[in-house]
Amino acid sequence: MRQFDVIILGAGAAGLMAAIAAGRRGRRVLVLDHAPEAGRKILISGGGRCNFTNIHTAPDRFFSENRRFCASALAGFSPRDFLAMVEAHRIAWHEKTLGQLFCDGPARAIVAMLLAECAAAGVEIRTLCTITEVGGGPDFRLDTSAGPFAAGSLILATGGLSIPKLGATGFAHDLAARFGLRIVAPRPALVPFVLEGEERARATPLAGVSQPVVAACGRARFREAMLFTHRGLSGPAILQVSTAWREGMTVGIDLLPDQGPDFLLRRKREAPKSALRTLLGGVMPQRMADAFMPAALPPGPVAAIADRALLDLGARLKSWRIVPAGTEGYVKAEVTAGGVDTAGLSQRTLAATGVPGLFVVGEAVDVTGWLGGYNFQWAWASGWAAGSAA
Repeated sequence: MRQFDVIILGAGAAGLMAAIAAGRRGRRVLVLDHAPEAGRKILISGGGRCNFTNIHTAPDRFFSENRRFCASALAGFSPRDFLAMVEAHRIAWHEKTLGQLFCDGPARAIVAMLLAECAAAGVEIRTLCTITEVGGGPDFRLDTSAGPFAAGSLILATGGLSIPKLGATGFAHDLAARFGLRIVAPRPALVPFVLEGEERARATPLAGVSQPVVAACGRARFREAMLFTHRGLSGPAILQVSTAWREGMTVGIDLLPDQGPDFLLRRKREAPKSALRTLLGGVMPQRMADAFMPAALPPGPVAAIADRALLDLGARLKSWRIVPAGTEGYVKAEVTAGGVDTAGLSQRTLAATGVPGLFVVGEAVDVTGWLGGYNFQWAWASGWAAGSAA
């Protein structure tokens, strides 16, 4: 049995960052992953350009049963800290909208950077390694396809259930539960909605049409683009609000966030001879205008339509309310919400308070960021916090 100081399960963003932090402290570190290569989710992120962080990272950009839990780790390793590593490796980057930082070139540069930092810190990484048993005690003992290993510290960094084609499983949740940690029910997040009935019939012909909107669910409210799909709704605004959504909840969508509810009445005064279809087509794609225009309204100039009817239509467009039938599931979800309950973890180190030597980081924890680099920053920060203590 080979002995290490720290064994990390998962060679993704959080696991590799934990390995770097622990290795730099002189700890003997082993990283195990069942995938054929490290950082597979990093490689496909950001359309292959890796949206590696967001300069606006703050605790209020994350969902959790404890919204303040992530504050300590985020303060300990900031977007600026990760960017310093990126720049030290001379990886070109750029800022897109809303503080999102991307690589100029392929995402593989980020994986190469992390692997180089691991190598410099003396970290051993084994891929295509299946874990058959994990035992606790003074040391954690692992039986694997590469042989038995043991370590005083074990870091769970195998992520969540999203994107199963990359090998995602509930391994971290299952193992954490075996050690007595509570699991907040996992669910797909940053995921498109599926509609049924009348709303599905409205959305399907509009597949591919996009519109800036404000989408809201509960206390969550996001102003970004919405995209109609063959099955329902997607686009950044919908992905964002999906993390707050639970089955049966209503989602409110302001289809015209730059217009007041009386905008059609004002347009009637300004251009009474214009057709309603034309006026709506001036503030949204024409296909969308046709789909949302009530069939009961009279054709011809808008002057022939009663003021109350125009006010009612404006109000409906400003507050389109839907109850999604569901989501596209983990296959299309960018991340998994829920996971290991933060009540059983240290805010500072991500250590399990009731299991000495056990740490849980990244997507496996009940901390889910907004779309746009926030989940990567949580991976870097939580991995760094655990690796600095393990």
